[in-house]
Amino acid sequence: MALPVRQQVTYWGIATAVLLFLLWALGNVILPFLVGAAIAYFLDPVADRLERMGLSRVLATVLIFVFLLGVVILALLVIIPLLIQQSNDLIQAAPDLFNQLRTWLTERFPQLMDNGSPLRQSLGSIGETIQARGGELLQQLLTSAAGVVNLLVFLVVVPVVAFYMLLDWDRLVARIDELLPRDHADTIRMLAGQIDRTLASFIRGQGTVCLILGTFYAVALMVVGLQFGLVVGLVAGLLTFIPYVGALVGGALSVGLALFQFWGDWWLIVAVAAIFQIGQMVEGNILTPKLVGSSVGLHPVWLIFALSAFGTLFGFVGMLVAVPVAAAIGVLVRFAIEQYKAGLLYKGLAGRLAKGDGDDA
Repeated sequence: MALPVRQQVTYWGIATAVLLFLLWALGNVILPFLVGAAIAYFLDPVADRLERMGLSRVLATVLIFVFLLGVVILALLVIIPLLIQQSNDLIQAAPDLFNQLRTWLTERFPQLMDNGSPLRQSLGSIGETIQARGGELLQQLLTSAAGVVNLLVFLVVVPVVAFYMLLDWDRLVARIDELLPRDHADTIRMLAGQIDRTLASFIRGQGTVCLILGTFYAVALMVVGLQFGLVVGLVAGLLTFIPYVGALVGGALSVGLALFQFWGDWWLIVAVAAIFQIGQMVEGNILTPKLVGSSVGLHPVWLIFALSAFGTLFGFVGMLVAVPVAAAIGVLVRFAIEQYKAGLLYKGLAGRLAKGDGDDA
């Protein structure tokens, strides 16, 4: 006989509370394992496809990680040093950029930029703050012994966890399936399938879109000659994870930088704006329909709220798990609404009368 509903709710509630407590208490400890699991989940379809081509799971996993190792080595040797250099240059140039903006506004809107204007004072202090705090933060990240140790541990643990989880992914899923409560196994499998489809569409699909657009923005802006094109392009690509935000932030930042760098060469400024326009067109008409799909089930507002809430409560680890949790909550809420609409609490007297008429027939 199945457990009473009240006991089931109690047990599931306790399990959820314990999970949230462990997430809060062990945030930095479990971060490499969560990242490794996310990588394995992202790459599992690739391994499955290689298996269907005739390779063993071990060989497929080894080939995937040999390719990833080459990509990581290339990034460590070429991309990351250039990214750090451009980030540092952008931080150091911040005061000059804001001073130029203040001068430009003073020439065109003198009534807003008199000596006692709060806007005038704010523009000067913002640039100095970015230079002081940004440079200090970047220096700490690059020179802190603890930071270096944590980075090394992260770089060692994540690939190992991802490798073994990808190797045993199918067996792990089968093992979890064996442990499901028998009375609710079919329902849990159905809900897990919906969550998996949502995550597959959003994380794998949107992650691929971010990678493609980030690469396109960075390369195109560097070809045009924008001074901090790599940083701006990668930031825009990363923020594409939240629909429309990446294009808006990246476009505004790049066009603003282009105005200072290319003032007078209007075709270069137009070229920078055209890069983001082309990116938006390709994303909206090709990448998102093909890779993400139309029925993802994660509204941008809900996604932003989940990232903000979990980031505030659990830090970076919370932001990492925010999307899967948001997807799971969305699926569960939709399931609960379906159950509510099928019940007498929603249908009321009309539902009871319809059921009675059906029984008489």
